[in-house]
Amino acid sequence: MALPFLQRSHHANARGRRCCCCLFSFFWKFLLAIAVLIGLTILIFWLLVQPRAFKLHVTEASLTQFNYTSNTLQYNLVLNFTARNPNKKLNIYYDKVEGHVFYDSVRFASTDVITGKNSFRQYTKSTNRMSGVFSGKHVVVLDASDLKDDKRKGVFDIDVKLYFTIRFRLGDFIGGDTMAKAKCELEVPFRSKGTEVTAFQPTECDVDF
Repeated sequence: MALPFLQRSHHANARGRRCCCCLFSFFWKFLLAIAVLIGLTILIFWLLVQPRAFKLHVTEASLTQFNYTSNTLQYNLVLNFTARNPNKKLNIYYDKVEGHVFYDSVRFASTDVITGKNSFRQYTKSTNRMSGVFSGKHVVVLDASDLKDDKRKGVFDIDVKLYFTIRFRLGDFIGGDTMAKAKCELEVPFRSKGTEVTAFQPTECDVDF
């Protein structure tokens, strides 16, 4: 009498394994279908909207003070930027932009370029201006010989890093906060007594999301 029982138990275990395999296969196919659907949605969205990063240039740079004594740097630097939205369907809201400037890889000043007071909406295929004023004094450790050489040449190598909080708008839909950053490697002429040794050359910045 034990043999039929064992046979029934074996068939039940086999059916259980088949059910588990079928269930696993169903979920695997379901997840694969979801992934394919999401991928197709993203591809169709990209083909229709063709989103592109904004373009950023430093158009003007004015350095009228850059004196280093007793580990204290006194500086007065004004930078003018242009931001270009190359998109055909996406507007950009510039909610916040923080600017930091470096000399010899040492940060010596920071400022808010865009805040809630001067935030703006940039329409498609348009260009907007923004400015950053870096003025004051700061205790930093710099290579005095490099600074002396640059001052003799009348041109300072200054790096600018900008951190953006922006939002994209497509029709009536406005997305959430998106973070972006830009780096601008500048050769800034020193303006002494109202004159410059060389003219500043407008410089394109590298923009990353």
